[in-house]
Amino acid sequence: MNNSTIKIRIKFAKRGSLKFVGHLDIMRYFQKLIRRAGIDIAYSEGFNPHQKISFAQPLGVGMLSEGEYVDLEVQSTFSSVEAIKRMNDANVEDLEILSYRKLSENAGNAMASVAAADYEIAFRENYKPAGFDFYKLFSEFFNSNNEITVLKETKKSQIEMDIKPFIYEYSGDSERIVLKLSCGSVTNIKPELVMEAFFKHLNMELSPFTFIYTRLDVFGQKESGEFIPLESFGEDI
Repeated sequence: MNNSTIKIRIKFAKRGSLKFVGHLDIMRYFQKLIRRAGIDIAYSEGFNPHQKISFAQPLGVGMLSEGEYVDLEVQSTFSSVEAIKRMNDANVEDLEILSYRKLSENAGNAMASVAAADYEIAFRENYKPAGFDFYKLFSEFFNSNNEITVLKETKKSQIEMDIKPFIYEYSGDSERIVLKLSCGSVTNIKPELVMEAFFKHLNMELSPFTFIYTRLDVFGQKESGEFIPLESFGEDI
């Protein structure tokens, strides 16, 4: 990072119809939003300068989120409160800036820092089976299996993989489940994969329309092993 620039981490929510907008379009939208909001973004040097901006973990099409992250470098900055207001005033309805925080000079970028993510999984209206206690049945599934083996897609093929070690936590009630899953470039476990294994265990058919998936937050990992939200690596200005 150039010593004359300031590194900023932004947290945002992606709601409503924006779940159908892909990652590349969100990236292009943010470049325009930053200009409209008057953020003093830094640019790369060379014949084709581009904004110094990078996103954390791409969100799958069809998934909602309350915890997406983007890092940028700026030449100067407003306060956190003012920057959030300016960006939201220039924003579309279903995308909301939630935090704007300054990172230390030695902080890792968002993409490299990702270690886990929380996902809420809830039934769509009229898709929940009668008498289905989500938390109870998932607990029985998780605790009665030494392994949870799935076929996981890679760039070149499929591999058989035990994903149980990468389901770090689960909570919820009869209506919904929240899973903390391994996330990032090394081992990225999608909640859809877990639900496929769960319904296979129950001998039930899983329709692609059964669940609403919402990413609640994305986490980095401290040296102690504790997971903390990516925004916690920065501080308000």
